[in-house]
Amino acid sequence: MHCPFCQHHDSRVIDSRSAEEGNAIRRRRECLACHMRFTTIETAALTVRKRSGVVEPFSRIKVAAGVRKACQGRPVTDDDLQVLVGRVEESLRETGKSQIDTQAIGRAILEPLKALDVVAYLRFASVYSCFQGLDDFQAEIDALRDETGSGVR
Repeated sequence: MHCPFCQHHDSRVIDSRSAEEGNAIRRRRECLACHMRFTTIETAALTVRKRSGVVEPFSRIKVAAGVRKACQGRPVTDDDLQVLVGRVEESLRETGKSQIDTQAIGRAILEPLKALDVVAYLRFASVYSCFQGLDDFQAEIDALRDETGSGVR
């Protein structure tokens, strides 16, 4: 870690604490050259393997953008989306894997989205699950009705 003040290449850790609900470590450091103190936040890297085989860093922004499309015209706020994305990221990190495939991200989105808005859930599921026709939609609607025990319309 380079000192942000003098660019010296070495520092010592003075204090370490858990941050961001245990998803990161906050470290207070002191530069060994200029003795200035600074803080670093360390997080475990989470990467995504796409269908093409390309690996890239996990992006909360991309997850939110994908879900936002399904929520278009629905009574879902940006705050609702950020909470959902946080839940998705948390569930992915709980797997203990550092590399997640896009299918796992899609599966992680489905349940929180269903709880948030069933119409947005159906929209997202239709793309994620590659619905082929009306029968696929009807089967999913029937499953939702059975699950809730109500007449979801």
